Amino acid sequence: MLLLGLLGTAAIARHEWAQQQRQADLLQQALATGAQSRMRQPLNGAAMVLRSMQTVFLSSKGMNQQEFAHYQQNLRPHELAQGYVLTAFAQRQASPDHSGPDAYRYQFVAPLEGNEVLLGFDISRQPANLRALQLARDRDLPTASAPFQLLQFQDGAESALGITVRLPVYSHGTVPLTVAERRAREIGALAVSLRLEPMITRALEGRVLDDMHVHIRDLDAPPGQDLIFASAQPAPALPQQVRRMDFGGRRWEMRLWPRRDTAEWGQLRAILVAGTTISVLLALLLWSQMTTRQRAVELGRRMSARFGESEARFRTLNELLPALVLLANGDGSRITYANQASRELLGDVVGLPLCALFASIRACEDAIAMATSGSGWRSQEAMLAPAGNAPFWINASLAQVEVEGVPHLLMVATDTSAQRAMTERLHYQATHDELTGLCNRREFERLLREALAGHDGTVAAVPFALLYFDLDQFKLINDLSGHAAGDQLLVQLVRAMRAELGPGSILARLGGDEFGVLAPGVDQAQAEALAERIRRAIERHIFRWHERTYTLSASIGLVMVERRGSTLKDLLAWADSACYQAKESGRNRVCTYRDDAASTHRIGEMEWANRLRGALEQGHLLLDYQELVALDPAADAGMHVELLLRLRDPAGGVILPGAFLAAAERYGLMPAVDRWVIRTALANFSRLHPCGAQLQSCSINLSGASVEDDGLADFILDAVATFGVQPQRLCFEITETVAVRDLKRVAQVIERLRAAGCRIALDDFGAGMSSFGYLKNLPVDSIKIDGSFVRDLGRDPVSRIIVDAVTRIGHERRLRVLAEWVEEESVLSVLRELGVDYAQGFLLHRPERVAFQRGQAGPR
Repeated sequence: MLLLGLLGTAAIARHEWAQQQRQADLLQQALATGAQSRMRQPLNGAAMVLRSMQTVFLSSKGMNQQEFAHYQQNLRPHELAQGYVLTAFAQRQASPDHSGPDAYRYQFVAPLEGNEVLLGFDISRQPANLRALQLARDRDLPTASAPFQLLQFQDGAESALGITVRLPVYSHGTVPLTVAERRAREIGALAVSLRLEPMITRALEGRVLDDMHVHIRDLDAPPGQDLIFASAQPAPALPQQVRRMDFGGRRWEMRLWPRRDTAEWGQLRAILVAGTTISVLLALLLWSQMTTRQRAVELGRRMSARFGESEARFRTLNELLPALVLLANGDGSRITYANQASRELLGDVVGLPLCALFASIRACEDAIAMATSGSGWRSQEAMLAPAGNAPFWINASLAQVEVEGVPHLLMVATDTSAQRAMTERLHYQATHDELTGLCNRREFERLLREALAGHDGTVAAVPFALLYFDLDQFKLINDLSGHAAGDQLLVQLVRAMRAELGPGSILARLGGDEFGVLAPGVDQAQAEALAERIRRAIERHIFRWHERTYTLSASIGLVMVERRGSTLKDLLAWADSACYQAKESGRNRVCTYRDDAASTHRIGEMEWANRLRGALEQGHLLLDYQELVALDPAADAGMHVELLLRLRDPAGGVILPGAFLAAAERYGLMPAVDRWVIRTALANFSRLHPCGAQLQSCSINLSGASVEDDGLADFILDAVATFGVQPQRLCFEITETVAVRDLKRVAQVIERLRAAGCRIALDDFGAGMSSFGYLKNLPVDSIKIDGSFVRDLGRDPVSRIIVDAVTRIGHERRLRVLAEWVEEESVLSVLRELGVDYAQGFLLHRPERVAFQRGQAGPR
C-alpha cells in the first residue's frame, strides 16, 4: 500500500509538474510574441512619419526649415516612435564629374535644437546610412540602416548606438513606379533617427523586461557589429524563445529566456507532502490491522484523536476565511454551521432555513434544486437580505456534500456589493454629464434610438417629442465672468428646467450650452406647452455673480415623431433646423419643425456645409479666372485677372458658388475658404494664367467673416512673405455691404494691407444706400460698379447717369473704375465714352480654369 501510494503521488506530482511547465512555456511564448509585436510599433511609427512627409514633398513645390519643423510637430513623432531623435531631409547633390557617389547633405532637421551638427552633413560618409538610402530609393519602401554610432551623441553622455529609417523624396508630381524613374526623379531622402536603447526599453517595458532577458542581433550586420541590445548574455542551458523580425530590408533576431523560474511550485509541494502522508498513514493502518487487537485499539484511539484535531483545524481554517461558509442539512431547512465572516455579515443564522437569507425565495429554491440534482450552482449572483441587516450582493456557489455519511449543502460566497457599486458608478460617469448630472449626448442618442425602435408610426405606438435648444448669449457670461460663473449658471438652470418636466421626460446636456429633452406620451399641443414652460423658466431665471446680474433666453426647436421610418440622424437634423429657425426669428422662442420649403432649404444648407468641409479636407475646390480688360490699351497693356471659386462635384462636374456660398456664410466656413483661395493663389501665382510670371495683378474676393477676422491681415502678409509674391500685384475686393458691417474694423484691415503694398477694390459699388459716403472713410484703390447698373447701360438713361457719376467721383479721388457684367458691344461703347478704366464680362472673356489645375477636374 505504501508503494502504491507513493507511485500514485509521484504520478500526480509529475502531471502537476508538466502542467506547470506548459503554463510557463505558454507564458514565455506569449511574452516573446508580444515583444516581437511591440518592437515593430516604433519602426512602423517611424515609417508612418516618413510616408506622411514624402506625401507633403510630392504635393509641395517648396519647403523650408520652418515648414518642415511645423509638419513634424503636427505629426507628433515622439508618440509614434519610442527612442525618436529627429526627422531630417538630405538634399541630393550629384558629384561634379559623375565619377563618385552622389552627396546627400542634410538640409532640414527637426527638432533643430541639439541636432545642429547634422546640418550640411553628407550621408555618403556613413556607409550604413548610404546603403539604406539607396535601397529605399529603388524600392520606394521604408528601409532601415545597420546599427551605427549617431553623430550627435558621440560625446559619451548618452548611448550613441542607433539606426535610421529612410524613405526617398521624389520631385513634385505623381508617385514614380519603376526603378529607373525613381532614380531619375530622386531629389533627396527623408530619415527618422532612432536611438536603440531607449527605443527597445520603452517598447518592451513591463512584463517583457521584468520577466525575460532579451538579446537582439542584426543578422545582416558584419560579425562583431551585429549586437543591438542585450539585457544579459544568452544562457544555452535555459529554454529560449527565438523570434525573427523583418523590417526595412533588415533581419533582426530576438532571443528571450526567463529571468527566474515562472512555475508555481506550491501546489506541487502540497501534492507531494499530502500524498506521501496519506500513503504512510494507509500503510501504517494496514500494519496495525496485522498486529494484535490491543495495538489496534491503541492505534484506533490515536487515529481518533488525530481526526478530532484535523476537524478542529478544518473549523479553525474556515473561521479565518474572509469568504462566507455555510453548512445546511440536505434540504436546506436548517443551517448547521456558519463561519466567522458569515456571522459578522448575517448575524446568528444557525438553525434558520437557508432560504431565509435570500432576498428572493424563488432564487434560493432554484439553487437548492440544482445543487441536489448534481448539476451544481456555481459562481451565481444573488442578493442576501438577512433580518436586521442591510441587503447586499454575493457571488456564491452551492454544492451537495456528505458529512459523516449524511448529505449536506455547503455554500461558499463572497460579498460583491462594493464591486457592483463601482461598476454602476463607472457606467453612470460614462453616460452622464459630470457638471449637471444629466444624460450626456451618447446616452441621449441611445435613448432616442430605443424610442424610435418602439415607434412604428401606427396609431397604437406611443408618440413622443424631441426638444433641442441652446442658450442665447451664454458665451457672453463665460467671457465676462469666467467659466466658473457659466458652470454655476448651468447648474441653476438645470434645476429650473427639471421642475417643468413631466413624468418620464428625459433632460440631457448635449454640449457646452446645448440641451435636449425626450418627452414620451405627448401630443403636439402638450409638447409645445412643455417647450414654452422651459423657455419661460430660463427667461425668468435671474443669475447673480459677484455683483453682476444676468438673464438669459433659449431658442428651442421641437420635433414631433409622427412619420414611419424616421432615423436618429433625421430627428437630430430636424431638431437642429428648428432651433436655427428659432434663432433666425429673433431668439427666445419655440419653433416646431415642419416639412416645408424653408426647412428643406435649411437642411440643404447643412448638407452643402458638410460637402464644403469635405472639399476643403480632400482638395476638391477649384479656381477659375476672368480677365479684366483695360478700355485704353495704351494706358495699361498688362494682364489682370479676378479669381472665381468653383466646387468639384463627385461625379466629375463643377458646381458654381451660388449653390454653396450661402451655406458657407451661414455655417462660418467662409474664413477657411478665403484662406484656401489666398494661399493657393499665392503659392501658384506664376501658374494662374498662361502668361505665367508676366501676370500683372490678381484680384481675390474677401467675405465679411474673413474681413472681421483679426488674424486675416497677418495671414495674408505671412503668405506674401512665404511665397515671395510682390504685394503690388495683389488686389483684394471687399463688397460695400461687408464694409458697412464694421466700418472701423474694415478700415484698419485695409490700412494694414495697403501699407504693405496690396491694393483694395470696393466691389458692387452703388448697390447700397450710401455708397458715395463710404469713399470718404475707406482708403481703397479702385471701385467696381455694380453689374445691375452696367447691364442696362445701353437702354436705361438712369443707369447711364449713375455710371457717369460713379466714374467722375472715382477719378476725382484718383481711383481706378471698373465695370462688371459687360455682355454687349453697345454697353462697351458707352463705357469707353464715359471714361471707365477697365471692363469685365462674358463679351470680353469667359472664365477659364487656372493653368495649374487644368486636367484635374471636369468642365467649368
